[in-house]
Amino acid sequence: MPSGPFRIFAAMSTLRSVAILGGGPAGASLGARLAQAGVDVAIFDIGKRPEIVVGESLVPAVIPFLAELGIEEEVRAYSIYKPGATFVLRGGEEIMNLRFDTIRGAQTTYSYNTPRDQLDASILAAAERAGAEIVETTGRVEKTGEGERIRLSEESLRAADATFHGQQPDFIVDATGRRRTLAQLFDLETETGERRDMALHAHMEDVGLIERGNVHTDVLEHGWSWRIPLPGKVSVGLVVPFAELAKFGSTAEEQFDGYLASDRVIGQWKGRPRRITSVFKYTNYQLLTRRGFGPNWALLGDAFGFIDPVFSSGLLIGMDGARALAKALGAGATPEAMKRYEAWVIHHLETWQHVVDHFYNGRLFTLLQVGEVARSTRFGAILDLHFGRYLPRVFTGEASHGRYGPWLLDFMCRRALVDNDPAELAVT
Repeated sequence: MPSGPFRIFAAMSTLRSVAILGGGPAGASLGARLAQAGVDVAIFDIGKRPEIVVGESLVPAVIPFLAELGIEEEVRAYSIYKPGATFVLRGGEEIMNLRFDTIRGAQTTYSYNTPRDQLDASILAAAERAGAEIVETTGRVEKTGEGERIRLSEESLRAADATFHGQQPDFIVDATGRRRTLAQLFDLETETGERRDMALHAHMEDVGLIERGNVHTDVLEHGWSWRIPLPGKVSVGLVVPFAELAKFGSTAEEQFDGYLASDRVIGQWKGRPRRITSVFKYTNYQLLTRRGFGPNWALLGDAFGFIDPVFSSGLLIGMDGARALAKALGAGATPEAMKRYEAWVIHHLETWQHVVDHFYNGRLFTLLQVGEVARSTRFGAILDLHFGRYLPRVFTGEASHGRYGPWLLDFMCRRALVDNDPAELAVT
């Protein structure tokens, strides 16, 4: 077995070749793990991405994955150091700061805000160094006529001949993001969240920040915004109900610029924000596929599900899912192993959906306010020794894939608000 950081395979007697459709972080991470373990891997990636991609602010739990890939120092060199998060509430009148190095029991006390084009390229290059072939074309699949089995199209198989030598791969992974190639092919059951927002996203100059390096989340008059400091610019996103944005025009630029100029909370930002890129629009948030695998295929990353950009969970779910899928494939992709993989990812997605729901309904920040008051009492300070170890680590991603931390956070959001009305901090 090849040496390296991904020693996860006891044997690969049944799966020797894997095709991965999509070379984003999830697909490339999986490709690196499999190639390092001696699997023949071809990653289909057209090499073209939007100028801007959602997911520029990394949660701390992503950092160990970058270290495993051997690229953390590379990422650090082109990124902004991220010490924490800043939340702006109540019409800009209340500010809450979370520093990662103050979280009790945290394993990683920092993160990065990073240009996604460079990050994605770094992860894909790591997969290539591990031995995966990068096939610069769209990977296409078709049904074989044998139940739900699939195969590469003849054109795609020829494109990856250097890896597969004319033989169909043993397994195919859909990492095509929100194109959801296999979910569309098989019309898989999905579950959507309650929100029907639109996200408009651009890079800007001269955008004021409250805390250097922090990702900023502002609750606006309608919806919310992010401010992510990047080298020489700030990423600004508006997540606002469709009906509100439609008041400002029909194009993404008209809606972004118009809302930015009209919202009272944004008007309190320091500086004179100037947009320096086009505006990109995203609409299909909060979508979870209820099945994650078939006879010789699996879903990964956003192709499996995506919850919401508010806590930057997407990249973590994708890279964590890549590790879990590599483990399942290493066990021979047996039904039992694949069911464990599917359950793992669905649980992770559902955990973040609960957290996001409590952000929008106001319960999350109401709980944090109650906690601030409670810590000033002797009994509350004792309780905080426990809560402070688990609750913040859900947001950093270190405890989001477990059972206890997410359960505790959900329970406290529902049962521990005393007489405080969460509607006062709800995102409308």
